[in-house]
Amino acid sequence: MSDMDDALAHIAEAEAKAREVEGLGPDIAARPVGRVGVVGAGTMGGGIAMTFLNAGLPVTIVEREQAALDRGVGVMRRNYERSAARGKLSEGEVEARMGRLSPALDLAALADCDLVIEAVFEEMDLKKQVFGALDGLVKPGAIMATNTSYLDVNAIAAATGRPEDVLGMHYFSPANVMRLLEIVRGARTAPDVLKTAIELGVKTGKVPVVSGVCHGFIGNRMLAKRQQAAQALLLEGAMPWEVDRVLTDFGFPMGPFQMSDLAGLDIGWRRETSRGETIRDRLCEMGRRGQKTGAGFYDYDSERNRTPSPVVEQLVRDFVAEKGGHARAHSPDEMLDRLLSPMVEEGKAILAEGIAQRPGDIDVVWVNGYGWPRATGGIMWWAGVR
Repeated sequence: MSDMDDALAHIAEAEAKAREVEGLGPDIAARPVGRVGVVGAGTMGGGIAMTFLNAGLPVTIVEREQAALDRGVGVMRRNYERSAARGKLSEGEVEARMGRLSPALDLAALADCDLVIEAVFEEMDLKKQVFGALDGLVKPGAIMATNTSYLDVNAIAAATGRPEDVLGMHYFSPANVMRLLEIVRGARTAPDVLKTAIELGVKTGKVPVVSGVCHGFIGNRMLAKRQQAAQALLLEGAMPWEVDRVLTDFGFPMGPFQMSDLAGLDIGWRRETSRGETIRDRLCEMGRRGQKTGAGFYDYDSERNRTPSPVVEQLVRDFVAEKGGHARAHSPDEMLDRLLSPMVEEGKAILAEGIAQRPGDIDVVWVNGYGWPRATGGIMWWAGVR
């Protein structure tokens, strides 16, 4: 077998093994789940709802305002109709899936759900408020899950009187397409709750990986190290497209600055509090918010095709000079090492802390959630951490 064959065999095995959790044997039975509730009908909530509708489960989706609810349900229907237009679904299947959806404006509509997944804004106070309300509404034995990407699942669980019924179910966007499901086991999550989430992940076509509680869990905690390294390279005069090219040449579908432009540079940014302390702040202040505004780290045409921006090139040069930095040339190999080595070290720390069970679990997260090239076997396999 070639190295690539070995790597591909490893990642296939790791995906199957990731659902095996120490101490969670066949003697622990999953809880029955006949109806799922979703709080929030935005991009993430709608995608999560579709995941369960696709698997034949009825879903109640709740929003605060009629306009937001109508918008979310409309997006879901259009997604299904696009699939039908491509021949992937029949019109009958579109109607059957939408027929399993019950839209509502009151959390009380979730009272008969066996699993409720919260997909509201990434703000701790808001999530605690939602879970406090759910605690008084959902039936005994119902599982309450948060889709948080970073926040402390134990703190969210503490907003309820039944933390044993709470865990994280972190989907990746678009949730109805992306295969990874990062399941976050809280300090008091009951074993049968964890088992239920894993089995539902498999039933809905996801690849579940269990993480412990820490900021960013497995994937985003490691991603933060790459983002820091990418920003540091800019402060040494590297251009965003040079950094991105190193990662796309390695096999990623896109680099960090392409990803930022796609997501929107203004996520979490506020004009009122911005002081131009980062290149991103200054781009947002200039109205360059990413693909949606036709300009971010790159310039975009009407078809969203990107080109390197002379404006950004000058901005980076001016910013480096202002901060007293020294622009210099970087080889692709140096940039790749600077971007990936901190991630590998963070992966080792995640293993040492017991946040991930095994190196293969980290590989599964990165291949299925972040576009790490599958042919390398995943980040830890690639780095020789076995």
